[in-house]
Amino acid sequence: MDQLAMLKEDCIVKQKRGIHIILASIVVWSGILVVQLLAIPILTKNLLVFICTAALLPISFVVSRFINVDFQNKANPLTKLGMLFSTNQLLYLLIAMWIYPTIPNKMLMVLAIIFGAHLLPYSWLYNSRVYLVSSIIISILALFVGLNFTPFILALVMVGAVVVFCIALIFEHLRRIK
Repeated sequence: MDQLAMLKEDCIVKQKRGIHIILASIVVWSGILVVQLLAIPILTKNLLVFICTAALLPISFVVSRFINVDFQNKANPLTKLGMLFSTNQLLYLLIAMWIYPTIPNKMLMVLAIIFGAHLLPYSWLYNSRVYLVSSIIISILALFVGLNFTPFILALVMVGAVVVFCIALIFEHLRRIK
């Protein structure tokens, strides 16, 4: 096994394919769903949605403790690459911030597309078909639902999509380690 393959395998095993972050994403999207149920102005909802997304890392850190994931895996240089993949998503959030006051009813759709699209590079890092397929399906689903339905329906669909993604990822991980 070459060195790159060994480093990727180390990420797969020690970080369990990022399952801790995907589990935290379920909590975040559930919070976003609750926000969509509130009878408040759309700009306030959108602000609360951004606040919900800020909880992702603290929640994933707590989840990592419960499922025994090496949250930082400092010994592996590919962990920094994984962080770069996540940081890239922060730059895309600038698009969502522009949409926030400009087309407020579509901000959640843009955020959901960004979420789906940012999963793609993890398919390489974790040798994961589930990340690859989920990235494409979630992005296209978010576009379709976001264009045709209310933000509440989109949030509901995203919770479901991330739950299915997480279950598929757990099965993919368990198959790999057996």
